[in-house]
Amino acid sequence: MPIAIGDKVPAATFRVLDANGMPQALTTEELFGGKKVLLFAVPGAFTPTCSKQHLPGFVTKADELKAKGVDTIACLSVNDAFVMGAWGQSINVGDKVVMLADGAAAFTKAVGLDQDLSEAGLGVRSQRYAMLVEDGVVKVLNVEPARGLTCSSADSMLAGL
Repeated sequence: MPIAIGDKVPAATFRVLDANGMPQALTTEELFGGKKVLLFAVPGAFTPTCSKQHLPGFVTKADELKAKGVDTIACLSVNDAFVMGAWGQSINVGDKVVMLADGAAAFTKAVGLDQDLSEAGLGVRSQRYAMLVEDGVVKVLNVEPARGLTCSSADSMLAGL
């Protein structure tokens, strides 16, 4: 059963690259505790919709989202921290978006938003979604009903704040 509005996010550990390019652990408590976090997830780093629309939209709208009270914007994908770091550099995210690696899909499976894209050669990946989490509790959850980018875009999330 997928996570729902009002649920607490499950405990998990992500990986992020530090300033020296080394992977570091970041727990859900560290990410969400006492903060308003806009987390969006994509099926894969460097994939077309993710790279041309989804991530760039949040980079472009970061200041507007933060002006509406969002403390942290985070992008999650079932990729390793090095891939997420390289992808973030290629899009010039800077400090606007935290690039979260969920390499083993532990968080993705725990929230029930995984999908099997093995037929496309991708394996288990995340569905495309965006959620607003306040102090670890889901306040908004927009899961894309089909391929493409509609309800989980930066514009959609900004309109809902």
